[in-house]
This record gives sequence, C-alpha cells and structure tokens, in this order.
Amino acid sequence: MAKDSYLVGLIGSGIGPSLTPALHEREADRQGLRYLYRLIDIDTLGVPPEAVGDLLRAARDLGFDGLNITHPCKQLVIEHLDALSPQAEALGAVNTVVFDDDGRATGHNTDVTGFAASFARGLPDVPLERVVQLGAGGAGAAVAHAMLTLGAGRVTVVDAVPERAADLAASLGRHFGEGRASSATPDRLAELLGTADGIVHATPTGMAAHPGLPLPAGLLHPGLWVAEVVYRPLETELLRAARALGCAVLDGGGMAVFQAVDAFRLFTGREPDSARMLADIADLAGAVAAGT
Repeated sequence: MAKDSYLVGLIGSGIGPSLTPALHEREADRQGLRYLYRLIDIDTLGVPPEAVGDLLRAARDLGFDGLNITHPCKQLVIEHLDALSPQAEALGAVNTVVFDDDGRATGHNTDVTGFAASFARGLPDVPLERVVQLGAGGAGAAVAHAMLTLGAGRVTVVDAVPERAADLAASLGRHFGEGRASSATPDRLAELLGTADGIVHATPTGMAAHPGLPLPAGLLHPGLWVAEVVYRPLETELLRAARALGCAVLDGGGMAVFQAVDAFRLFTGREPDSARMLADIADLAGAVAAGT
C-alpha cells in the first residue's frame, strides 16, 4: 500500500539556496502527501565530503525514505550503497538514493534523464555535431551521457583536472563507441569553441556560492548555443554573456525540474506533474531574484 508520509533530504555543499525542497514539497502538497524535505549541508555541519557515508547511515537510522545527493558527493557516496541502478553504475555518479523497507540503499541517477528532457524541450533544433563540455564531475558525467544519447556527434570534455576529463572521455568511449568523446585541457578552449556547435557548462561556477564565469567571455560567439546546469540563479553570468551575443541558451531550471520529477517518482511511487513543477521553478526563482 502506498504511503502518505515521506521524509527525504539533500546532502551537499552550500545547498542553503537550493529550490529542490520547495519543488518536492509543493508537488507533494498538491497530491495530498505529508512530505518533509530536509537540507543536510556538509558546510554547515563542518564535515568533509568524505563524511557522506556517515550522513547516509544516520539518515537511514532516522527513518528517511530517500536522499538526493549533490556536489561534491555524487561519486563519493557510491562505496556506501548496497546497489546501483544500471544508469548510475554506468555513470559512476549518484544523485538519488532510495531506502527500502529493509534499510538497503540503492543509488540512482536522474541527472541524465533530467538534462536530456530539458535539452530536448529547450533547444530542440540546434546542431549537435561538435559539442564542448566544461566539467567532468558527477554532473558532467550525467550531461555528457545525455548529450551523446541525444545524438551528439562528438563531445569534448574540458576540466581543470585533465586526468578527470580523460577518464570521463574514456568511459564515454567505452559506452558509446570510439570517436564519440575526447578530452582537452582548458588552454585549448579558444581553438575548440571556434569550430563548436555548442557548449555545455557542468561545473559549480556561476552558482550563488561560486559566482563568476567558467571561461573568458571573449571566447563566446554568436554561432554557439550555450546550455547551463546551474539553476541558482537561473540567469548565470555565462548565460547573461551568451544572451548578449545572441546565442541560443538553456538555463539549468529545466534540468532541476526534470531530475526532481524522476526523484519524486522514485521516492513515492507516484507520478508528479512536470508542467506544474516547471511553473513552480519559475515562480520560486523569480521570488529569489526579487528578494522576496
């Protein structure tokens, strides 16, 4: 029998401004559920990312039904789980953990489907032959998988840690086939963006807690489309600079909503209304921007 009461949470760093709790709780209210969504911020607790295993066990012992996992714990959490969904295993990153009645913790990744749904909705007709991606962490792995699943011809992964970019590109090559992915160092961005169709940004830069641009603004040009994963704020400095040049852009709000849709379904077994939740994120982000 389906429950009507749920306790879930989010583990990550600098998550105070997150709109995810409100997204989940608003939809739960409309479905007549008692649904408490709690933030577990490692910065506030004063613990390192490696403490994610202890936090996971504590949440399970306290009766949580599930957890969302965000930066910088999406990969670190894996060794503390009992099972992984096929997609999470392929990615090597988890953003959703579900506890079953026996306390077993299963890791899922709704970032892939979330980004893919948002991209298909927001940039349906852009060229995808040559895509440059900034970031090779947990979010980066998810969006790179999504881009290649959507039909990108080649994704070049650029990261401040070259080994991390190379590892992700190698993993993508094994999954999607040779020649579909490669890695590069940041000093090659000018060369790469000169011939690219678009750029996907998948690092924390631009978040409220990490303001700024992830690349020199002068490397952007009107021929690029620009897709963002950051949604706090929806209008990042990168998107602002790209819009000013006339680039087609995609903010991170759609990914936030569609990954939350999938996580809500995993937590509750109920079908959320994505259209209502898209309206919610616009309302919530607008309230944040207005300071209300």
